[in-house]
Amino acid sequence: MSKIVIIDYGAGNVRSVQFALERLGYDAICSNDAEVIKSADKVIFPGVGEAKSAMKEIRRQGLEKVIPKLEQPVLGICLGMQLMCQFSKENNTECLNIFPIDVLKFDKQLKVPQIGWNTINNFKGDLFKGIEENYYVYYVHSYYVPKNEFAVALTDYGIQYAGAIQKDNFYACQFHPEKSSSIGEQILKNFIEL
Repeated sequence: MSKIVIIDYGAGNVRSVQFALERLGYDAICSNDAEVIKSADKVIFPGVGEAKSAMKEIRRQGLEKVIPKLEQPVLGICLGMQLMCQFSKENNTECLNIFPIDVLKFDKQLKVPQIGWNTINNFKGDLFKGIEENYYVYYVHSYYVPKNEFAVALTDYGIQYAGAIQKDNFYACQFHPEKSSSIGEQILKNFIEL
């Protein structure tokens, strides 16, 4: 059985991710301890809230030195995905620079934040194994990662943007798989089984 660690840095919805994994039959530890995180087989990096305060907390705990150097599969969720990028326009925040991408704010003409169900499509890679195109997943966000070379799923909301990205052992999704019904559960299962 994989040792799964959910990074608990004070700005993540760690319990809902933990409960979703338990429903799938997996035990997960919530921790901000660098050694515990480094010893995991799989790491989940959730996030809710605002980029600058989340990065401040990550730096206070010394995790900005740990997360980018992880060698096992890592899954960023929502704000976790945005913090994996190099920079966020949300309060001009320097992030972890795992993905060399800037996080942008949705256009004023759109209803922001995007809250609710939207489709994902244009899948690439093992995260979406066994999932059909245009299934609905659950989003809550005002900022987005633009379409880029690392995109492994796309979503349309006024523009087409990256619903999920991947680079080497780092995977991330803007939507919340733990709140996305059976599709989200399949994505979590696919990640754990990588």
